[in-house]
Amino acid sequence: MLAKAVCQATQMLNMNPSSRASLLPQGIEGNLRMLQVDKLHQYYGGSHILRGLTFEVKVGEVTCLLGRNGVGKTTLLKCLMGLLPAKEGAVNWEGKPITTFKPHQRVHAGIAYVPQGREIFGRLTVEENLLMGLSRFPGSEAKEVPAFIYELFPVLLQMKQRRGGDLSGGQQQQLAIGRALASRPRLLILDEPTEGIQPSVIKEIGAVIKQLAARGDMAILLVEQFYDFAAELADQYLVMSRGEIVQQGRGENMEAEGVRGLVTI
Repeated sequence: MLAKAVCQATQMLNMNPSSRASLLPQGIEGNLRMLQVDKLHQYYGGSHILRGLTFEVKVGEVTCLLGRNGVGKTTLLKCLMGLLPAKEGAVNWEGKPITTFKPHQRVHAGIAYVPQGREIFGRLTVEENLLMGLSRFPGSEAKEVPAFIYELFPVLLQMKQRRGGDLSGGQQQQLAIGRALASRPRLLILDEPTEGIQPSVIKEIGAVIKQLAARGDMAILLVEQFYDFAAELADQYLVMSRGEIVQQGRGENMEAEGVRGLVTI
């Protein structure tokens, strides 16, 4: 069964875009602007944290959100996941408003979030952590880790009976991403996945993100401070400063457009 599932995942990755589109949920292939954020505002007490953010995240692309510490990146992600209610503005997902959705409703709608710090369950095994990502599925679907997770992260298969708390930081990050992918999201949100991770694992995570984007059936929003990592992956970039998007463009133009100087300390 494992070999069959891996073969199916590989076939999916090797399909041309038109063939992959035929496997997407109905209506998605005609709506590339999967996530649309319009004039989003958020406050903490008297502080205006998010100031009218407007952007979109498209299927088949990696959108990198960059900015220095304290500019509101994580607050934005919490608003996108419903962990913080938006004070003003709108969040639309696949053409439908989800601004008032609770976090679990957004998960069921196909959005997965890997928070900063990973937040795995340290006392559960790797396999049990991954099964937590299947909670939105009924019956037997929620009882077996999809084989493609182990194909993307072979180390998780090798360590599936180890407790999550016994893994290295890099392995925990792979576990957190694997758990999110187990829900088969159509939008994957990653909050600084390279933080505190050794270079070899950063390279592996980057390769997985590229592979996921190349499938053409998922949008990826990557929040990152590591400029070189973001520049290598970005199809589109956004730069935040003081709660606003101050610059945006195509990933291949980041160096020419001076993004490094805007985000490095």
